Amino acid sequence: MHCQGFQRLIDPRAAVDPSADLEDGVEVGPFSIIGPEVKIGRRTRIGPHVVIKGPAVIGRDNRIYQFTSIGDDPQDKKYAGEPTRLEIGDRNVIREFATINRGTVQDSFTTRIGNDNLLMAYTHVAHDCQIGNHVIMANAASLGGHVHIHDHAILGGFTIVHQFCRIGGHAFCAMGTGVTRDVPPYIMVSGHPAKPYGINSEGLRRRGFGDLAIQRIKRAYKTLYMQQLKLETAIEALKEQALETPEVALYVEFLQTSSRSIVR
Repeated sequence: MHCQGFQRLIDPRAAVDPSADLEDGVEVGPFSIIGPEVKIGRRTRIGPHVVIKGPAVIGRDNRIYQFTSIGDDPQDKKYAGEPTRLEIGDRNVIREFATINRGTVQDSFTTRIGNDNLLMAYTHVAHDCQIGNHVIMANAASLGGHVHIHDHAILGGFTIVHQFCRIGGHAFCAMGTGVTRDVPPYIMVSGHPAKPYGINSEGLRRRGFGDLAIQRIKRAYKTLYMQQLKLETAIEALKEQALETPEVALYVEFLQTSSRSIVR
């Protein structure tokens, strides 16, 4: 175990594999288990009764609460013991009973979580999911395999996301939403299955979007959802709007790369 003189931060009741690489200032609480092929960055704090299985890389300044399971095998019947990975960035908060699985060979081999995310209690991140930065998953929100969550998206409590779906940047899923198709950037969805209910104006204001940008994002929403246009026609109209509003370009890029269709 590589710990550079900070072994006093590892509770003697924890079980840390000698090959695990723990950088300066890592804390490990009692009865936690850190397996082989795990690397943990500086000042990350791991509470009691946490299990971390490798191969996994966890960055700096993360806070991992008690009873979480991180980096265990994919819940996929096709999984046959391949050495897949989990990568977690910096400054994430992972609360009680969260579960995060490694990737599979059927995708990119790797489940990834970026920086500055909040995963509340009982959240689940399945194999091959890709989570960006500043994402919030409220209590018991769950992702099926291969889901992509873009920056600043928020998933309300008990939101369920079907395999292979994507949720765009700054989108907001209300409590108990069932997502079965892609959710474009900026919009709010609710229901089971999810339906669109306007844009996430309050969230955009909190993140520094000006009034003009929000107005133009609303106009893009109306083009996509309220003018009864075919999706291909709506995308062409949004391309024109994106010429004067860079934020709308995020809509266009997302829609052009959607493979499951969008909530509509």
